Amino acid sequence: MTTSDDISYVRDALATNLSGLQTLQTALDGMAPAINTALDMIDNMTGRLIVTGLGKSGHIGAKLAATFASTGTPAYFLHPAEASHGDLGIVQPDDVILALSWSGETRELSDVIGYAKRRGVPMIALTGNGASTLADAATVALVMPAVREACPHNLAPTTTTLLQLALGDALAIAILQRKGFTEESFHAFHPGGSLGAQLKHVEEIMHPVDALPLVEDTAPVIAAITELSAKGFGITGITGNGALVGVITDGDVRRYLERNADATMQGALHDTTASEIMTQGSVTLTPRMIAGEAQAILQSKRIQAAFVVDGSEPIGLVTMLRLLNRGTA
Repeated sequence: MTTSDDISYVRDALATNLSGLQTLQTALDGMAPAINTALDMIDNMTGRLIVTGLGKSGHIGAKLAATFASTGTPAYFLHPAEASHGDLGIVQPDDVILALSWSGETRELSDVIGYAKRRGVPMIALTGNGASTLADAATVALVMPAVREACPHNLAPTTTTLLQLALGDALAIAILQRKGFTEESFHAFHPGGSLGAQLKHVEEIMHPVDALPLVEDTAPVIAAITELSAKGFGITGITGNGALVGVITDGDVRRYLERNADATMQGALHDTTASEIMTQGSVTLTPRMIAGEAQAILQSKRIQAAFVVDGSEPIGLVTMLRLLNRGTA
């Protein structure tokens, strides 16, 4: 066996998975009525989405429950074995059950199915067998197309679990869009980690107004340089009547001095005003902008800092270092 053999095996497995996803994509038109019914059930429920499944389907189900919960749909994963030993008590009539089983004949799901029937709990089946016990018992069955597993023996659940995951995630995204789930909603559900940092508002992470490097547009260049050195942000805001009218960066100062190498020190630093060398129309941010968006702006403009303005009044400063220190990357 060689390294090239390994890559060939990986390539073949990926090709089989991709083919399975393409088959599912082709089957969507025929599945549309059932999918719409399932989405209505989830969207209109007043309780929680109870996701259940065993084995590989159970692992996928647990992930789907997490996806739904993190995108605004209350969801809980119920292990079918634990359900048979008391956990069925968490299932209420206002819930909806999403049951995963590719064969549709998973014996351990029988107690969940029976309980749902007795209590009138609506159930969505996600299965590959439309003639199965699970599909027959469900309120609506999402019957997946037949596909070959990426396993060379067509045995290990690989492509089939990928399709379960793909369709389940797609349902969660469809519900997200129905509900108008926003970036701010994401922040509420993801307060920690890199995603949580990216979804914070600029006003939560910016340097406050009392730390800002600012000078009046009528101030001499030396005043802007002094402010640059004192505050250490590499940028100084230039204001006129309280409004931000431009900025001076370390680069602006360097280029100005290069252009005026023959000028006297008095003329270059004391007799020239900040407004004469500033950059007008500088990039600004708003306080309610998402931090991830602010980082994208700084990166696309290839700048290290930008002022936060309320109208035209500078109220804060965001630097790339500040964003990285707060964990946005």
